[in-house]
Amino acid sequence: MLKKRKWPLKGWHKRFFVLDNGILKYSKTPIDIQKGKLHGSIDVGLSVMSIKKRARRIDLDTEEHIYHLKVKSQDIFDAWVSKLRHHRLYRQNEIVRSPREATMRTFPPPPAAMESPQPASSVQAKPSSLPWQPVAPSSNSSLPASYSNGQSKVVAWLQESEEMYKCSEELSRCQSNLTELSRLLQSLEILQRTQSAPNFTEMQSNCVELSKKEKRLNRRWRTKSVGKDAKFQLQVPLSASMSPVRLHSSNPNLCAELVDFQAPASRLTDSVESASDYIKLQEEFCTIAQKVHSLLKSAFNTVAIEKEKIKQILSDQEQTDQSAQINSLRKSLSQALSQNAELRTRLNRIHSESVLTEQVVSVNIVSTPDEAGEQIGIPLTQQASNESRLSMSESVSEFFDAQEVLLSASSSENEGSDDESYVSDVSDNISEDNASVTDNVSRQMANGDFAGSAFRNGRRSCLPSPCPDTSNINLWNILRNNIGKDLSKVSMPVELNEPLNTLQRMCEELEYSELLDKAAETEDPFERMVLVAAFAVSGYSSTYYRAGSKPFNPLLGESYECIREDKGFCFFSEQVSHHPPISACHCESKNFTFWQDVRWKNKFWGKSMEVLPIGTVNLMIPRFGDQYEWNKVTTCVHNILSGRRWIEHYGEITIRNTKSSACLCKLTFVKGNYWSSNVNEVQGFVMDQEGKVIHRLFGKWHEGIYCGVPPSAKCVWRPGSMPTDYELYYGFTRFAIELNELCPELKDALPRTDARFRPDQRHLEEGNLEMASSDKQRIEDLQRVRRKWNEENNIKMEPRFFKKVVDSNHRERWVSNNTYWELRKNPGFINMESTVNLW
Repeated sequence: MLKKRKWPLKGWHKRFFVLDNGILKYSKTPIDIQKGKLHGSIDVGLSVMSIKKRARRIDLDTEEHIYHLKVKSQDIFDAWVSKLRHHRLYRQNEIVRSPREATMRTFPPPPAAMESPQPASSVQAKPSSLPWQPVAPSSNSSLPASYSNGQSKVVAWLQESEEMYKCSEELSRCQSNLTELSRLLQSLEILQRTQSAPNFTEMQSNCVELSKKEKRLNRRWRTKSVGKDAKFQLQVPLSASMSPVRLHSSNPNLCAELVDFQAPASRLTDSVESASDYIKLQEEFCTIAQKVHSLLKSAFNTVAIEKEKIKQILSDQEQTDQSAQINSLRKSLSQALSQNAELRTRLNRIHSESVLTEQVVSVNIVSTPDEAGEQIGIPLTQQASNESRLSMSESVSEFFDAQEVLLSASSSENEGSDDESYVSDVSDNISEDNASVTDNVSRQMANGDFAGSAFRNGRRSCLPSPCPDTSNINLWNILRNNIGKDLSKVSMPVELNEPLNTLQRMCEELEYSELLDKAAETEDPFERMVLVAAFAVSGYSSTYYRAGSKPFNPLLGESYECIREDKGFCFFSEQVSHHPPISACHCESKNFTFWQDVRWKNKFWGKSMEVLPIGTVNLMIPRFGDQYEWNKVTTCVHNILSGRRWIEHYGEITIRNTKSSACLCKLTFVKGNYWSSNVNEVQGFVMDQEGKVIHRLFGKWHEGIYCGVPPSAKCVWRPGSMPTDYELYYGFTRFAIELNELCPELKDALPRTDARFRPDQRHLEEGNLEMASSDKQRIEDLQRVRRKWNEENNIKMEPRFFKKVVDSNHRERWVSNNTYWELRKNPGFINMESTVNLW
């Protein structure tokens, strides 16, 4: 079959597959499988399988990886689907009946499947072993690769627990005893049918009585009695001869001589022996039944004991954590009390020596040297909230030139697609149009011309209400009919959202814009590229604690504005298309111009959800005439339906300077799993046009990026600290908490389409789930009505602040039409004609 590459998801390649007892193995050739050189294995029983008949595609979601398989022939496709369903059911039954043995088993590829290179021949007609048959674990058994998910934790606990291992052995002996009971029961039934077992006791008493009378009776009476009994005994070989093989093979306790015809005198003795055999079989049956009962009772007691152990461990752990926290608080309190006197003395001295009436510090954000005297005051409260960013900026200034190393042929080759290699003709026009606009915006920021943008006395540090409980939501009922489909068209419960939408998420990527300011001051183009690469990675750091919720989908025409005087940029964004969903943004600063348009595709695969961004991120640094372009990587949220959700980014980012080919940067977001050491790892390098590596980059997208070679590498970027109780507030960073804040002075300055006015999002932020849910349904219905009306009247909605252009590769791009800030200033959005009411 054809298998899609795991990452960066570029194309398909042929692989040879073997399906054996519910385990799908694959390698390059049949010979590799015979030698044990497997590229991977998939536990079909623990995977969610989706079928696309038209495309002849099979998608398997194992939580850690999502496998996409394709078959060219319809007949082979139907055969694979049928066998996969059969093996999947078998594997699930095997795991339920014997989880330990199912885990420890290894499945050697069948020889018959290896002889033919055709994929269809590797489908096994039926699993060789039955679910109720015990299978002895092989000595070289190991866990399958797909067991690093939720089930593997349970399996690992079972393997580590000695008592549970003993319980498993007892159940195995119980299973063998049950098999023995079944065999004895068959023997009893056969013996009863053959010997008329209910009359054996009477026959035995008659034989004893006959032996007592034998001396007193004459020959005639003995002969008559013996003849009568012999006549009765002649019936035994007759019925036995009807099925001699069955009698002998099914009941090994019966003697083979019972089948042979014997003299009437010896038949009396054999009849007594048969009666005693029947009684022995009954006794043996009862004995084994008692053993089974005892083993089952012991196994039940073991499980109950282990359950209590787990409860006790969890209880002790909670008590230990609580006591540790109490001790830490006591220690901190005692230290604070001991330093109280000294702090009071210092504060009194500072207060007496100070000549300021208000405690403020200043930040210079002017755009030209002539305006150096103009400053805007920032309160100390805001200064305290930015301590993490200041420390980050200090670390940015530390650089280290890595040792120059020539790339090998495999590492230096450019595998970029057409999306990465083009140079847009639109960029020149954008640069020229934005030059004057950027200067005007920067000057207006410095002069305080933006209404409602005066720097407030601190921003909010906490959301009004914590996130709701989503444990009672059954996602499977919502998503089961949408496996493999785009979830952007599926209406989800409001409890699964976070009080931000996608337009605000795009602004969140600029949280560490200080990196771009630093790049605008760096003369070395390679070090400048390092800072741009660190900025590209920093946009993913805020997602680490955000796997439990999703942003709101913007409505067509919805917008968002963000003015940050402390960071020196002005940002606005708009939803320019609904189907397909496309979001565009534009950000201006005196040091850089940033814009992007991204189409989001959300795919649900049964256990995981993939977010595939299609588009390009653009950055212009006017001082050096640089214009950078890069793509985005794939985002995957694991454990959608059960377990703890976690988020992963994987793929390749290629950063190019379209105005100069002097340097190139490649970043690889390594795909791992939740328990591996390389989870969230990023690796990359900056090289010159000859392929020589100038700087090496490494780190993790949620911890930091380093330049150089360990241990002498220098930190380029490190994320700021998280706010208090961030787990209770959607995992938001400090910057994210401030994005949806709506202060009174902004209400008259923003357009009515701004996301801050969206009622369902505001109700969710305030904790009013009932109103949020009803408003969300009402807003979505309004959008459907507007879309239907526009289609019937042949009206096409046009974005207000962006325009569509076509680049040299005939691809559509969305760029700013340079009207937002002018309209905001004059005549002002509040004075303009009312637009369509989105809410």
